[in-house]
Amino acid sequence: MDAKTMVAVFATVFIAELGDKTQIATLLFAADAKVNALTVFIGASAALIATSAIGVLAGSLVADYVNPRYLQIAAGIGFIAIGLWTLFKT
Repeated sequence: MDAKTMVAVFATVFIAELGDKTQIATLLFAADAKVNALTVFIGASAALIATSAIGVLAGSLVADYVNPRYLQIAAGIGFIAIGLWTLFKT
């Protein structure tokens, strides 16, 4: 296991998820007095694990057919496009 990669992935996902609509939805579920907070935590954690697993599997599959450098470029362009769209949307 590469600790440097693990820390980079953790930091990236952690920062990306802060204030995300998923975190807000989880907060709202946990704020309900009738709901057990542990149940919300387990459900939200399982959902993040499942979506991360899909991302890892899809990334591994795509990497077999596409040069990783092209994937980095495409991801960078995608993030820039989303950022610009967010800045300039009406």
